[in-house]
Amino acid sequence: MDRFAELNAFCLVANNGGFSAAARQLGVATSSVTRLVDSLEQRLGAPLLNRSTRSITLTDSGRAYFEHAMQILAALDEADNAAGGRDAEPSGVLRIAAPVTLAVRYIAPLLPGFARRHPKVTLDVRLSDNYVNLVEEAVDVAIRIGSPRQQPNLVARQLATHRRHICASPEYLARHGAPRTPAELAQHNCLQFSYGASGHSWRLRRDGREVDIDVRGSLNVNNSEVLREAALGGMGLALLSDWLIRDELAAGTLVAVLAEYDVNPGDMDVVIHAVYPASRRGSAKIRVFTEMLAAALQDE
Repeated sequence: MDRFAELNAFCLVANNGGFSAAARQLGVATSSVTRLVDSLEQRLGAPLLNRSTRSITLTDSGRAYFEHAMQILAALDEADNAAGGRDAEPSGVLRIAAPVTLAVRYIAPLLPGFARRHPKVTLDVRLSDNYVNLVEEAVDVAIRIGSPRQQPNLVARQLATHRRHICASPEYLARHGAPRTPAELAQHNCLQFSYGASGHSWRLRRDGREVDIDVRGSLNVNNSEVLREAALGGMGLALLSDWLIRDELAAGTLVAVLAEYDVNPGDMDVVIHAVYPASRRGSAKIRVFTEMLAAALQDE
């Protein structure tokens, strides 16, 4: 029992980034949580947390231990559900990471209905267009756009496919003309989404042949709605997903160019998928959430 209390306290501190927040969640004094984590570190003979007055972070040993500890707690949670006959009624905290715009448009409207159907699940939704490390940030499931990275400890479930378009406002095209070939993109102001360390190129494919075009522009931004607004304002060409600009294309406020090409910033497989640790493969709360989101995206 003491070892479980230590394990639980440590994971709560790591998840919440501090002892006080973990203590509030447990309903005990902060000193009690500190003693449990101190006891765990002494028993293991290794420091698990870097402690300062400003932040609590995991050491290298703590990061490895945290990954295993979360698997143990998840397995125990699933065992409790199975033993109690609660497989049809998921419960507990579900931590979700998702891209900002996709979450606002497609996930947020689903949350009230999900909460009504699964009242014992508490949702912790974290929005970011940056790559999220599930282990380090204690995320149960991440929604990602693009080809999944092959990692043996993660499961990727495809939710939907989509298409990207190179588009611009009619005003921009009236001033600069529309590119007629991929090579002409180099002569245009190509507004770009910031994909971390990836290069500044767009990949186009037609009739099975692919070409990478180096593009340059006056805007790099890590939010797709800002990119869309810049394109609408006549700033330049942008590479945007159809689910983001469907209405603008229909209204003519954005115009697709080189429409005979499939286009992407990298791998041509354009998918939206859910990623979760392999250790959570049997999680009922992950299953019902991903099934709900897959159905909604495929309807769209």
